[in-house]
Amino acid sequence: METKKVAMKKNIGAADRYIRIALAVLLISLSAADVLTGVWNIVGFVAAGILLLTSLISTCPLYLPFGIRTNRAHKLR
Repeated sequence: METKKVAMKKNIGAADRYIRIALAVLLISLSAADVLTGVWNIVGFVAAGILLLTSLISTCPLYLPFGIRTNRAHKLR
């Protein structure tokens, strides 16, 4: 039985990645400073985790159905 490797296409550029990391750091800082409490604390951590994950893998699943790409390689073609 053969298995196929499905690679997600990178669709996040450098500026988008830096903005996501900055927002994640901001959300984590707000949670650590007890500005976000209760449910909002959990929402902040989940959002920060998603932002960090998508910036590390350079792929945003929400961009895929709309064909949005912020990376430079696609714009030059």
